[in-house]
Amino acid sequence: MTSAEPRVIAVVRDLFFVARIRETARLADVPLAFARTPDELTTALSPSPRFVLLDLTAGFDYDALFAAVEAAGAPPVLGFTTHALARQTQPLHARCRRVVTKETLTQELPTLLREGVAA
Repeated sequence: MTSAEPRVIAVVRDLFFVARIRETARLADVPLAFARTPDELTTALSPSPRFVLLDLTAGFDYDALFAAVEAAGAPPVLGFTTHALARQTQPLHARCRRVVTKETLTQELPTLLREGVAA
């Protein structure tokens, strides 16, 4: 892992997913940073990451988080939700490059961390 390699920023509260994402990134040798607030995200966005992984079910201030992403040059956002909350999180989907369920994220995470989010 090199310091010049673009990293991934995860905005996640669920401790189970934090641990899973951290371990998967370690095994994939991908630099990873976590942010829990818009201010932490703003700081983490410099230099620009490969993508931002965003939990759409965590009750964050999404307007502030997306504003931070846009102010940083709009790196891609991979949002994730659950089947049960897909309809409730629908208004946020358009602000993401891609949205997946937690199950899909779990299956695709190693590849996503290494290769990024396809357009």
